[in-house]
Amino acid sequence: MTMTPEQRITLHGFNNLTKSLSFNMYDICYTKTREEREAYIEYIDEQYNADRLTAILKNVSDIIEAHVLNVAQQDYVPQGASVTMLISEGPIVEVPTESYDESPGPLPDSVVMQLDKSHITVHTYPEYHPDEEISTFRADIDVSTCGEISPLKALRYLIHSFDTDIMTIDYRVRGFTRDTNGHKLFIDHDIASIQNYIPDEVRSQYDMIDVNVYQENIFHTKCKLKQFDLDNYLFGYTKESLGENEQQNITARLKIEMDEIYYGKNMT
Repeated sequence: MTMTPEQRITLHGFNNLTKSLSFNMYDICYTKTREEREAYIEYIDEQYNADRLTAILKNVSDIIEAHVLNVAQQDYVPQGASVTMLISEGPIVEVPTESYDESPGPLPDSVVMQLDKSHITVHTYPEYHPDEEISTFRADIDVSTCGEISPLKALRYLIHSFDTDIMTIDYRVRGFTRDTNGHKLFIDHDIASIQNYIPDEVRSQYDMIDVNVYQENIFHTKCKLKQFDLDNYLFGYTKESLGENEQQNITARLKIEMDEIYYGKNMT
């Protein structure tokens, strides 16, 4: 069903639709020794500590012009960090006309949007295989909003903020709002794919799969980096220090790890 943009619909009261974006990213690394694995975890913990994650979420709140009410942050032992940010609606002078465009959102230096909100969270999960030589870093970011603009407008900045090999992105519109005649509206904007909110230069770098349930307003996109350069997956040295057979073996193991994450199943 084609939705009429809300700027041409008079609502009965506040827009009660809840729009939720879940952005899940993975970084994969080859760590040959236990010392390398521990050094990788330490590096990730420093790069994505609670203070930096808080700064990222504050930029997200700027993009959606939210007022930050409360911030709870924690660095965990032995590794990982979490930030939860409670946000409220900003001053809405007028409904932004670009809010319904199925297009990438801005980076923080070009913010022009307002909407009503609820919360933003991030959790990180650095870990390594107990027996093998693969380490992974996962970050889960959730942006839940109420009001006119979809949190998908923050997706471009989130991708920009993390070095990611694999992304899993979910978007869902829940609940309903009403027009002045009491007619229920279960979504207030057209959407064909989450991919349309990702800039062309980023989309060209990834293989992508969509699984969408349009009648339920559920959208799912998985992304895996196309180009593979072994140097980007070695921690503390380059592939020139490895023999050709070792390079091939490491490459194969890394690609299996990435495929397992991308397809969501263990492979032989």
